[in-house]
Amino acid sequence: MARKRVCVIDGQGGGIGSTVIKYIKAAYGEQIELIALGTNAIAASQMLRAGANKCASGENAICHTTANAHCIVGPVTITWANAMLGEVTPKMAAAVSSSSAFKLLLPLFQENAEIIGVISEPLPHLVQTLVEKRLQEVLDHV
Repeated sequence: MARKRVCVIDGQGGGIGSTVIKYIKAAYGEQIELIALGTNAIAASQMLRAGANKCASGENAICHTTANAHCIVGPVTITWANAMLGEVTPKMAAAVSSSSAFKLLLPLFQENAEIIGVISEPLPHLVQTLVEKRLQEVLDHV
């Protein structure tokens, strides 16, 4: 049986994506195919160093790869056009939003916005919850 494909998307320095990949890799090892997608090459490179199986960067890579993913993980801003100082293009945001993959989105952003009802948690706590409580449930149903 083919491994489930999880795409982790991040931009700017790739710090959020790198943290997510380290936690997922520690929990799942090679059981899943972990693909790092950066809005820029630096972010992709950092996520590859964190343990991703493959990496790519840029608009076309994100648009093409998310179409065949089972799950997409990243900050909520990967669905917002022009987020991350404009690194998330409208096509990237549309590709992520339109993908049939299940999305696990972290409520982390620098934009002038607020998501009502979300409790502020440090990144390691959010990622721990994502990996230990939600990702397996998602992978069992995709």
